[in-house]
Amino acid sequence: MYAFQDDLNSELTEIKDAGLWKAERELTSPQSAHVTTKKAEALNFCANNYLGLADHPEVVAAGKEALDQWGFGMASVRFICGTQTLHTELEQRIAEYVGCEDAILYASCFDANGGFFEVLCGKEDAIVSDALNHASIIDGVRLSKAMRFRYANRDMDDLRAQLQAAQEAGARRTVVVTDGVFSMDGYYAPLPEICDLAEEFGALVVVDDSHATGFTGEKGRGTPEKFDVIDRVDVVTGTFGKALGGASGGFVAGPKEIVALLKQRSRPYLFSNAVAPSTAAGSLKALELVQQSDDLRRQLQTNAQLFRELMTEAGFELLEGSHPIIPVMFPGEDGARQAGLIAEELLERGVYVTPFSYPVVPKGEARIRVQLSAAHSEEDVRTCVQAFADARDAVAARG
Repeated sequence: MYAFQDDLNSELTEIKDAGLWKAERELTSPQSAHVTTKKAEALNFCANNYLGLADHPEVVAAGKEALDQWGFGMASVRFICGTQTLHTELEQRIAEYVGCEDAILYASCFDANGGFFEVLCGKEDAIVSDALNHASIIDGVRLSKAMRFRYANRDMDDLRAQLQAAQEAGARRTVVVTDGVFSMDGYYAPLPEICDLAEEFGALVVVDDSHATGFTGEKGRGTPEKFDVIDRVDVVTGTFGKALGGASGGFVAGPKEIVALLKQRSRPYLFSNAVAPSTAAGSLKALELVQQSDDLRRQLQTNAQLFRELMTEAGFELLEGSHPIIPVMFPGEDGARQAGLIAEELLERGVYVTPFSYPVVPKGEARIRVQLSAAHSEEDVRTCVQAFADARDAVAARG
């Protein structure tokens, strides 16, 4: 046992020495645009709380009411005695919202992606996946016995080549899977071109829309709606843990036959507790709110545009785009150190952000990923930009 612990301690030391240690800063407040930690109050610019619904009073009230009416937890998986009216209603509502026939709930989108491919794809089939897809897609593909092909990020020439390779390998069924939005870059997948190629080769299209559902496209219906391919994308996976209340829970939405088969064979669904009633009720309320008005989406876009303009004026390098994920880049060999030091300085100045470096992102492309929220005010955005400038100057002064 002691030798085993020594090996683990050596591995942990290597992670720390490589600058890859992930420290958890404990919040002493609800998730919001303004949070408190054990050390200080801070503006939060690194949450997935795109619409500010994580502490929205109506969402919180729906969760409280569900606790009284439906109880704390299900203590069961869905097919035994873990299905309440809340669960079936949420499945119907999210399916309609993203433009699909039916949907199935999971504990998280990680589980949704992890439980999808093994059921739908056997050894005679092929999965063609974008190189920068989320870890949950990568793990889900690994769990299947399908032939695996990978194409360079958003490279349609390479996608064509991989589809051709899958065809030549004699694949019975081919699935193209992509993130709708790539979370480290804020880039959108070129869905129209992907759908064109998939139709040419007779492939299904699966989109993980976790960083889009609720705030991208008309009424926030996601990237398929934004790019006018909502009727050409076959399956959408997503989460309630970001824009739609920020709690937990994920889904797969698609043809009723796919959903029915997943409910029979998908292991994360069959062997995990049902989503808690309060979470389902809060997610239903969040869905209702995002469909009632465009105000939050407009505010989010206004905040993102202002941040981009002010940061560019201040001389920072940003990745181009329009998504509220805005990477502030620190390229080069010293970039990872710079990003880390500036993030520390920012927290001292009351702005909470997180740096990312290799292997999370490619070598030489370190960044601080800033995420805007509709809950941020204009003053919040301006304060954040000023803090970035001051932190940069402080780090530069120290050498």
